[in-house]
Parts: sequence; structure tokens; C-alpha cells
Amino acid sequence: MGMTIVEKIMAKHAGLDQVQPGQLIEAKVDYVLANDITAPIAIKQMREVGAEKVFDKDRVILIPDHFAPNKDIASAEQCKMLREFSREQELSNYFEVGRMGIEHALLPEQGIILPGDIIIGADSHTCTHGALGAFATGVGSTDVAAAMVTGETWFKVPETMKFVLNGKLNKWVSGKDLILYIIGDIGVDGALYKAMEFCGDTVDELSIEGRLTIANMAIEAGGKCGIFSPDEKAISYVKERTDREFTPLYSDADAEYVEVKEYNVADIEPQVSFPHSPDNTKSISQVGTVPVQQAVIGSCTNGRIEDLREAAEVLKGRKVAPDVRLIVIPATQKIYLQAMQEGLVETFIESEAVVSTPTCGPCLGGHMGILAKGEVAIATTNRNFVGRMGHPESFVYLANPAITAASAVLGRIGSPDEL
Repeated sequence: MGMTIVEKIMAKHAGLDQVQPGQLIEAKVDYVLANDITAPIAIKQMREVGAEKVFDKDRVILIPDHFAPNKDIASAEQCKMLREFSREQELSNYFEVGRMGIEHALLPEQGIILPGDIIIGADSHTCTHGALGAFATGVGSTDVAAAMVTGETWFKVPETMKFVLNGKLNKWVSGKDLILYIIGDIGVDGALYKAMEFCGDTVDELSIEGRLTIANMAIEAGGKCGIFSPDEKAISYVKERTDREFTPLYSDADAEYVEVKEYNVADIEPQVSFPHSPDNTKSISQVGTVPVQQAVIGSCTNGRIEDLREAAEVLKGRKVAPDVRLIVIPATQKIYLQAMQEGLVETFIESEAVVSTPTCGPCLGGHMGILAKGEVAIATTNRNFVGRMGHPESFVYLANPAITAASAVLGRIGSPDEL
């Protein structure tokens, strides 16, 4: 019997010839990731068991991105702990403010994650890196602490669902719309503890940025991971960023899937997720009149250069509505610089948006755009649960960068076609 790409990666890292769904394994990890919220917990756990050294100073990655630049004393203390621990352990992959970015945008950009790798992170959106053909998943800070010391962790091998996407994308439809549509179809627990494997001729044509967006939100369907076969486009992307050797793996033709879902993307319009769940989706033509007070373009889901270009295309020569705050957050310093060089930042500022340094910021209700009671936001982020972006009586709608930018201009949720 053949294996899926996820099963092959897990078998290789467990030193086994074959694994099956439901099997418990111990596997070596290539990278362990944590941020300024989750790493302090892991560091404390590591201290408590008396461990003095991480298993490999080149394979533990710490990135202060959630509350950084520090928003208050508590966050300053957390970031200080990361900084001091990284110096003590001589970590080669610690990214300080000014060099950092949102972790799940930064690591692919830096060429750190490779096809065939296993990366675990104390952040649920670690699944983003599956876009490059890696097995990437979020775990708890205690599991991260153990892996920081041993370089290993345990897994239950997940079943795999295959999502086949075929056809040509409609105008203004992107990777964000595809994953929102899928989540709307199967629900937030539709892929619970399952690997979500994406393929089809639509996927073949998607940019790496679009694939990263789709993999990023696998967790919003309950997925253990999201993953794409590393085709020539992905391999070229990686080789442009690293000269390290890697071995891409692929699903066998006779691999078994717990379910196969097929979609004709020609049927998919831009999607909007209504409060308070990512699966509460509607097509843009079905939204109706929904006024907004804030729009956010950024996050590990949609803060890449492709996303900023799309937003700038909509905003060029236009102004944000008088009663709307538009916040644009490039996902990394490199993306920020590129956006400046391409004139995108000028377009944002001329439209009367505010442009922030890279940070997770408002996505998790951290800073740089917290909502007050009763306020409504549309955002390119990945979650819209109660209180996610501020007051528990605020409301967050999820959409792609083009819809979010158009909504900022219109003062209500709408499409660029209305402008």
C-alpha cells in the first residue's frame, strides 16, 4: 500500500519504512519554533526539568512578533526573556525587531524550511509551512520545551483528506477565497486532526504566496497540517533562498485518503467569513450592507508582497472612507522594503491608510488596532472568534486583500468592482 506525502515524511523522521494513520510514533524534528507569547513558557519548562542546552542551536527558532515592538511592560519582559535565552544558547535563528517579521512569513522568506522537513511550533499557524512540502504543525509550549531539549517529539499519524481544485480563478479570487470556501463547506472541525493535502490544476497555477495562505488556514478547519506537493515552482522558490540539500517527497498514486473533495473554482466568488467563525462564509454577492469602522491588511495569512500589491491596485487614486481606519501591516522587513521600493507604501499613505512595522498586532487582539465595543472590522487575518481583535462585543469579518481594501474605500463590505 502506498503512502501520502505526510506519511512518508513522518516515516522518514521516525526511522520507519512505513506508517499508518492512527499509529503513534516518535520522530526527529528539523526545527522547533516559538514566539514571544509561547517561548517564555517553554523556556520556564526547560529550566524546571534542569535542562541546560537546546539540542541544536541552529534548529531552535525564536521570533518576537506577537506583541513586538513591545506594547507594554509585560510584553517587554517576555521579549527580554527570548533575547537573553537566545544569547545564552547562541541561537543562530533569533530574529530581533528590525530584522524580524511575522514568523510564518519570515521562515519561508529566509529559506529555512525545506521540502520534506518536520517543523513544530508553539503557534497554531505553523501549518503555513506545508505550502513548501514540509510537515508543519502547531503544538503546546510544553511539547516545544521537550523538543528544544531532545530534538524529538511524538505524533499520532493523521489520516489525510485530499482537496482537488480545478479550473480558472475568477477575478479578485485568491488563495484566501479558496480556503475560506473549503472551510465554509466542511466546517471548522471538518478536518479535525487530519492532514489536508491540496492539489489540482488550480493549485499548479497558484503562486507560492497563495499556497502559503491556504496552508496557513488549515488549522481553521481543524487540520493537523495543510500540505502541497513540492512542484518545480516550490523547489525553485526554495533554491532561490538556500543552498542546503533537501529531498522532496510525494504521495504515491495508490495512497489512501479518508476523503477526497473536488471543487470547480469557476463556481467560487470572493468569500467573506461573518462573525464569529471562519466557516460562517458567504460569497461577496450575498453579503448585503455591512458598514465597517476598521480594515486590516496583513498577518501571517495575507501580509506578503502579493497581498500588498493587490490591495494597492484597489486603493490607487482612491481615499479610505472618512469613518474607516485602514491599517496595513507588511509581514516582514523585506516585504516592507519591497513595498516601499515598488511605491505601494506611497499608495497606502496617499489613500490615508496607516502603515505599521511588521507585527501580528491586531490579529490576536495584541496592539496596533484593537476594537472597541460594537465596532466592526474587516480583515485579511485568519480568525474572527468572539473578542479576537478586541472587545468581546466587537465583530470581525474575514476576506482577501482586494475585498478588504475595497471595503475600506466604500465604508462597507464590498467588491473592487463597485469602485
